[in-house]
Amino acid sequence: MKRPTIISLGEVLWDLFPDGERFGGAPANFACHAAIQGADVIMLSAVGDDQNGHDAIGILSAYGVDVSLMQIIPDAPTGTVGVALDNNGKPTFVIHQGSAWDQLVWNDAMASRITTADAVSFGTLGQRDTVSRTTIRRTLRAAAAKGIPCILDINLRPPFFDAEMIRDSVQLASILKLSDDELVEVCSACSISETSRQDVMLQGLFEFGNLDIVVLTRGKDGAVLVTPDDTVTQNGISVNVIDTVGAGDSFTAAFLIGELRGESRKQNLRRSCEIAAATCAHSGAVPETKQNLEKHIRP
Repeated sequence: MKRPTIISLGEVLWDLFPDGERFGGAPANFACHAAIQGADVIMLSAVGDDQNGHDAIGILSAYGVDVSLMQIIPDAPTGTVGVALDNNGKPTFVIHQGSAWDQLVWNDAMASRITTADAVSFGTLGQRDTVSRTTIRRTLRAAAAKGIPCILDINLRPPFFDAEMIRDSVQLASILKLSDDELVEVCSACSISETSRQDVMLQGLFEFGNLDIVVLTRGKDGAVLVTPDDTVTQNGISVNVIDTVGAGDSFTAAFLIGELRGESRKQNLRRSCEIAAATCAHSGAVPETKQNLEKHIRP
C-alpha cells in the first residue's frame, strides 16, 4: 500500500509539565503520530537556534519526520507552554509569546513540496501571528489549487483566536476535526445556532464551510462524523487514562491516513478512537520510538 505524503503546518514547542519538559505542539504531535502510522510526513514550522530547537528537530527526525523544510529563527526562542493537569488528566495551558514558530515564512522550497503532498494538516494556534498566519494560508491555498485535501484540527487556546480566524480557517479546509469542548465556540463564530443536537450543529458547519467531512471527538464517549451522505457514530473505547495530552492529535493522524487509504468511514472512525484511547493510556503526547535515540521527558 502506498505511503501517503502529508504536510503538517504549525507550532513545534516544548510543554513544561510539573515533572519535566516534553516535546510537543499539536502539529508536531500529529506529525509524529502520522509517521508512526505509516505516512511520509513533512513538518513545516520554525524553531529557535537554541537547545530546545535542535532537540525538537532531532526528535522529529527520530520519528521519521522529514525536517528539511524546518526553519531556524536566530532571534526568537523555540516555543514553550506551561501545562497543568487536573485529576482526570485533562490539561490547561499557558502559551508563551514571541516564539520562533510565529515567524514561519514562505519560501520557494515550500512551494515546490506542497504540490507533491496527498494532504495538508493545520490548526488555529499556529496562526496567532500575522507572519505565520500568512504563510499557513498561502500554503493552504496552494494545496487547494491542486485539489489536495486540507484537514483543520481546531485548537482553541485563549487568547490566541477570534471568530474571524475560526471562520476563515473552516472555509480553507476540506475536512474539519474538532472536539465537543470546541463545538459551541466554533458554531458561534460561524453564526450557527447552538442546539441540543450535535448532529444538527455539525451539519451546519458542514454547509458553512462547504466541507467534505466534519468529525467531532467526544472524549470517553467516542466520536461522530458527518458527510454529504451519512452520519457515523463510534462509542468510546475504555482505557485507564494517564493523561489526555496528544489524544486529539493521534486521532487526527489516524483519521486522515484512513481517509487517504480509502478505509470505510465506520472502520476508520473506530480505529481512530482506538489510537486516541491508547494515547491516553501513557504519559506524554507521543509514544517512545523503538530506537532509544531521544528522550521525551527531560528532568
